[in-house]
Amino acid sequence: MRKHLLAAALLAGLTGCQGADAPTAPAANNGQATQAAQEQADAQFAELSQKALDTWMQLSPVNATQIGDHRYDAELDDLSAAGQQKNLDASKALLADLDKIDVSKLGRENQVDAAILRNQLQSDIWGNETLQSWKWDPQVYNGLAGSAIYSLMAREFAPLPERLKSATARIEKIPQIFAAARANLDPARVPKIHAETVAKQNKGILSLVETFITPNIGQLEAADQERLKTAIANLDKAVAEQQEWLDKTLVPNAKGDFRIGAEKYDQKLKFSLNSSLSRAEIGERARAELARVRKDMYAIAQEVLKDKPGAPEMPANPSDDQQQKAIEAALELAYADKPARDKVVEDAKASLAESTEFVRKHDLMTLPDAPVDIILMPEFQRGVAVAYCDSPGPLDKNLKTFYAVSPIPDDWNDKQVDSFLREYNSRMIHLLSIHEGTPGHYLEGWHSGKFPSTLRAVLRSGLFAEGWAVYTERMMQEQGYLDKDPLFHLVQLKFYLRTIANAILDQGVHVDNWSREQAMQLMTHDAFQQESEASGKWVRAQLTSAQLPTYFVGAQEHFDTRKAVEEKQGANFNLKAYHDQMLSYGAPPVRFARQLMLDQPIQ
Repeated sequence: MRKHLLAAALLAGLTGCQGADAPTAPAANNGQATQAAQEQADAQFAELSQKALDTWMQLSPVNATQIGDHRYDAELDDLSAAGQQKNLDASKALLADLDKIDVSKLGRENQVDAAILRNQLQSDIWGNETLQSWKWDPQVYNGLAGSAIYSLMAREFAPLPERLKSATARIEKIPQIFAAARANLDPARVPKIHAETVAKQNKGILSLVETFITPNIGQLEAADQERLKTAIANLDKAVAEQQEWLDKTLVPNAKGDFRIGAEKYDQKLKFSLNSSLSRAEIGERARAELARVRKDMYAIAQEVLKDKPGAPEMPANPSDDQQQKAIEAALELAYADKPARDKVVEDAKASLAESTEFVRKHDLMTLPDAPVDIILMPEFQRGVAVAYCDSPGPLDKNLKTFYAVSPIPDDWNDKQVDSFLREYNSRMIHLLSIHEGTPGHYLEGWHSGKFPSTLRAVLRSGLFAEGWAVYTERMMQEQGYLDKDPLFHLVQLKFYLRTIANAILDQGVHVDNWSREQAMQLMTHDAFQQESEASGKWVRAQLTSAQLPTYFVGAQEHFDTRKAVEEKQGANFNLKAYHDQMLSYGAPPVRFARQLMLDQPIQ
């Protein structure tokens, strides 16, 4: 039974800490008294942090497995109404305990962790009491069922027979997840797009069993084999029963609005980003960036189309139509270089190797020594994003990171395939590997995993991670990746336009009641996305909220932080040192990393 105690990390070296009844230090020795108060507060917080971690792991066994705490590998989260109430009570109790600690007396790193913990607990309480996704979002149940198996079998954190026994126990319990979905979900509140998406994904859990479980049944003893076979047979029946309910009850009666509205959106955005930027400020900055980036793309178009036969008009002060046509014509040059239908994953592997070598050659930051595998995205996770990076849990050391790429669906016609490959052309595949691999998510996850606070690792900021990945796209281009190819720069700016559009789109959909036509205009016209990409993002914008802006807001905060550090350090600024220091903080919200780096008060 493996345990990584945050308390041990925080209390290392704090021998002889003074408690509340310790002798009072001499009045003149204020420094010692302050140090003693900090040590006492840090010890209190270490105890609370461990309590929070243990509580979360016990209440969410599937998440615990993903994190690398394997005490509950045979258990599943309780998604019943009673289980939801238990989660709510636990969050309120932990928040009350946090309120008893004077955070001003904590060390700076613990002040950051206390702020992150408070935000998470308040978010959990608000989510349970107000947002109530478990009453209207079937993805909650489908995602948990798939992750329950995938998190056990995808990585070799324990011998295969041991993981198969845990998987058996979970497979036996998965029908309880389906039962909870049928009991909790109110079809009148479920959006049609959510119901239809989960109806398509439901059988994906069986493909996980066929991929990871069935071929390995022979690894078990005879009695365990029979138990697993029985569990799989019962799961087949449960999935069929759930499919019938989805198709005949949930989908036909799903009447909910996928838009969560301004009030809930603003609160969810605040909790999700933990940023100082408001919705209005994000929207204003995004629209300004959209105009600036399009102007830069036009300048590149003037360069690459110069003296080309049939090139469009490119005056110094173009109209919107002239700017649009010039940029589109330049992008056509990039679209012409695209992978074959069955070579997307192969090209992703090659581009990851190239971006890694570029970082090494230019000494841009310390490279990971842990492995990364490019894999086909598991079926149960397809339909939301084209690619993702799946790093091992913070407590699972020296295991592989997965860079997952969704394959082109077999049922797509040639027109759909061409649209996809124009969007994910060869230069875009390079950017995808930078974003998901090196020096993006894979590299950042490896660095962040070295920070000693398990609490921070468990609550790592999506804003930091996604913002970092977008930051590295621009940084690599500025450093001359692909021999300063102007078309790579053009595609990089187009990829950045997607980030900008994400932030505008999310607000437009959930607050401003945008139609599909308005969303597609932003994506296909303003941001030059292909129809297939834009259509997929329209679905994602309906299925999620307050997640799409993390890319843009995180990137802005990373850009701003680097600028502030450069201004402070002047001629002493070193890019590798800056990157390694930024990555050393364990991926807190970027504003906290900035405060730590610039020695500012933690706010």
